[in-house]
Amino acid sequence: MISFVKGKLVRVKPTEVVVEAGGIGYRVNIPLSTFEKLPEAGENVTLLTHLHVKEDSHTLYGFRTDEEREVFRTIIGVSGAGPKMALAILSGISTEGFKSALIEGSTEVLRTIPGVGKKTAERLIVELRDKFGKAGVTLAAAGGRETDEEGRRANDAMLALISLGYKRKAAYKAITEALKASGGELDVRELIRKALKHV
Repeated sequence: MISFVKGKLVRVKPTEVVVEAGGIGYRVNIPLSTFEKLPEAGENVTLLTHLHVKEDSHTLYGFRTDEEREVFRTIIGVSGAGPKMALAILSGISTEGFKSALIEGSTEVLRTIPGVGKKTAERLIVELRDKFGKAGVTLAAAGGRETDEEGRRANDAMLALISLGYKRKAAYKAITEALKASGGELDVRELIRKALKHV
C-alpha cells in the first residue's frame, strides 16, 4: 500500500496531478477539494494516497488531508459507490458539509452533488450516518475557520454528550449552537457545559 507521495509537482489539473518522486512520475487522481490546496507546478508537495486495485488497473488517489482520505475510503465502502462517486462528493461538498448532511439525514443537500440521485443519497445516509455521526461536528456553523485542534475539541464534546445518552442529532445541534454563541473559543469542558443548555 502506498501511504503517501512526496516530490515535485510536475503537472496540475483539476482532476489529476503528476508528482515526480525518486525519478518516477506518479499520476494521482484528486478531488477539487485537494486541487484548491495545491501549490504551483514545480513546487514540492505531499499527497496522502489511496491505491485502488482492480483486476485490470491500479489507480492512485491523492488527498491533502487525512480527513479527505478517510471520507473517500468510507464512501467507496458503500455498495454501488465507487471512487468516481467519492471524488464527485469531495469535489461537490466539503467533508464537514457531507458529514452534517448524513447526520441530519438531508437527501436534499446530497442530491446537489452531480451523480447523486435520491436513492443513492438515501443509501449513503443509511450506511454512513453511524460511521460519521460521532465525528461530524464542525466549526463552520460558528462562522469561523476550523483548525484541527478546534475540530478535536468539538468532536470530544459531542462524544461526551452521546455518552451521556443524548441522540447524535441532538448532540450535534447543541454543540453547533454553543459554537455559534461562543465563536469557537471554548475548551472541551466549557463547550460541554454550554452545549447542555441547548439540549
